[in-house]
Amino acid sequence: MYIGGTVISSVEFHGNMSLVIFMSKCPLACRYCHNVELLEDNTEWSLEKVISEIDSSADFLDAVVISGGEPLVQTDAVIEILKHVRKIGLKTKLDTSGIYPDKIRELLDLKLLDYVSLDVKTTFSKYRKITGANVGFNVKKSMKLINDDSNVHLELRTTYVPTLHTKKDMLNLVDEIKGDIYTIQQFRNKNVLDPALEKVEVPNPHDLRKLAEELKPYFEGQVKVKSAEFGEEII
Repeated sequence: MYIGGTVISSVEFHGNMSLVIFMSKCPLACRYCHNVELLEDNTEWSLEKVISEIDSSADFLDAVVISGGEPLVQTDAVIEILKHVRKIGLKTKLDTSGIYPDKIRELLDLKLLDYVSLDVKTTFSKYRKITGANVGFNVKKSMKLINDDSNVHLELRTTYVPTLHTKKDMLNLVDEIKGDIYTIQQFRNKNVLDPALEKVEVPNPHDLRKLAEELKPYFEGQVKVKSAEFGEEII
């Protein structure tokens, strides 16, 4: 399996000390992607090495987070990792773009997930503008599958890029989505896939909070803002 690295984090799965495993590879070309080095990374890890990494930290972990890249490019590897995590009694979280609904259904059927963070790039009809692929329908299908499983907590996340998202886009988007949490993430202009975005100003966290306040009445769940300056804020 291809893995770009791991890190211990107290913020990637709120309230849980987690080992985050960054799976390499992703078929999308999101213009603001800041994990560019993972897209074509060929660093190979054996399953035994991954399990050893988990077990060596297990005594002070609450959870394991599978992130990327797009982890479900390597679905079989993800399943084997999550089965081990379940076996040793830790919680599980998956970060995904949601472009593979059939693979998400497989993980749900195997009862391997406690929490999913689903990146919703923009309104489902405008996905090609952001990702280079017309996959919005797949993401919508994945969202419904996860919502239909009462045992899985669903967080939806959008990275707000001022030149790619208008306020109208965000209002239309929040009208299309459903989940437990909606998080608006601050765009970062360093190490992005599209060099033109390096010249785009990073959104002011106060402006992000104001945007979130305007969107909150249209979303039934909890609304958050995530910025470098203030971390996660509940609106």
